[in-house]
Amino acid sequence: MTQDITEVPESSAADEPLPPEFFTEPLEDRYGRYAELREQCPVRAINHPPGAEAYIVSDYQMALEAFGDPRISKSLDNTPKWFRDQLYDNSPVQSRNMLIADGAEHARLRRLVSKSFVPRRMEKIRPRIQEIADDLIDNFPESGTIDLVEFARILPVMVIFEYLRVDLKDREMLYSWSSILGGAPYADEESNRRLKEVSSKFEQYILDLLESRRSDMGEDLVSQLLRAAEEEGRFTIEEVASTMSLLIIAGQRTTTSLICNGTHALLTHPDQLELLKSQPELVISAVEEFLRYESPAYRGTLRVAAQDMEINGVEIGKESFVHLMIGAANRDPKVFEDPDRLDITRQENRHLAFGHGPHFCPGAPLSRLEGHVVFPTLLRRLPGLTLDPEKEPQWVADNSVGRGLTSLPVKYDRRLPRDAGDAGASGCPVAHGSV
Repeated sequence: MTQDITEVPESSAADEPLPPEFFTEPLEDRYGRYAELREQCPVRAINHPPGAEAYIVSDYQMALEAFGDPRISKSLDNTPKWFRDQLYDNSPVQSRNMLIADGAEHARLRRLVSKSFVPRRMEKIRPRIQEIADDLIDNFPESGTIDLVEFARILPVMVIFEYLRVDLKDREMLYSWSSILGGAPYADEESNRRLKEVSSKFEQYILDLLESRRSDMGEDLVSQLLRAAEEEGRFTIEEVASTMSLLIIAGQRTTTSLICNGTHALLTHPDQLELLKSQPELVISAVEEFLRYESPAYRGTLRVAAQDMEINGVEIGKESFVHLMIGAANRDPKVFEDPDRLDITRQENRHLAFGHGPHFCPGAPLSRLEGHVVFPTLLRRLPGLTLDPEKEPQWVADNSVGRGLTSLPVKYDRRLPRDAGDAGASGCPVAHGSV
């Protein structure tokens, strides 16, 4: 019998692993379940990937320490052979970037993008982000209802594609491919067959783009990657292609979820909505609170135990998967006062939405900047913005680490014209972490 995924019995982590559905299906009272885990069994076994030894870590301090623990690896070399072979075989384009490397190798691969997402470079593209946001809103109906997911999906795609100087006509194709690649690897053969097919097409697309860009270099991100590779002289074209695939996938999904999750949080908390409307300069702290309150990634990406170890007294065998529960850690009452309350003025907001330590997300400044532009713009241009009472928002439930919406129906009274004095273009500083 399959265990009820809403059930969190008071037993040892190794005795009763949570089922795979705890990750892959909608979870009733998600944060209530996370709270029970933190209190009763903060390190708990889970059957994900199915058939593997794996554990979740839901306590903030334990997760924080685990992010920097050298015994917990992100290298494919430390994963079980079946997992490693599956990823190499089905999605080789994803197997040569900084996301799945440790130590010196991670530092080497990270240098490919280390100068591309610094805040000062991001500030230069703020006006273009504002223009894209306004252009998209100009195409909204004068009033009525829309699904805001489309706006939230298209904006970061256009931003990252312009930064890469990728043809926008390929937008839907690459978005579709990214969605499939973002859930790799899968538990069933058919999904992995499709993954292999898409991975091959995606890699060839990127290799062709890199080759064509060599004769047409500019200030775009692809040109920056190629220059970095040539200057360092220590990167293969396959590593550059894998890094590009990572940027395309992560650059879309994270910001889409930030926009949707943040908007949903505001529209379900009228007091915070009115506060941000009246004080748009609060958008800096508001974005940090959205990232904490409903993190775009509810758990960290691939991590495995590089040796036999213990966390909180729970024995974790070598090659076990270790899932750091960002969504749970970001609601830990030992760290965040009244953690289930949305407070866009919250200070000392040490959330883990972008990770921590060596693998802190390098694209965080871009995602934050997009949020700083988008939220004031939506609230200024769409007075009366509220959830559509006739349709329910739909949350993502899939194999990925993401927490976001697939549908966010909203309505508004009217669409106001764009304004050069928009608060989103006011030049607020980009909040950033240890990139």
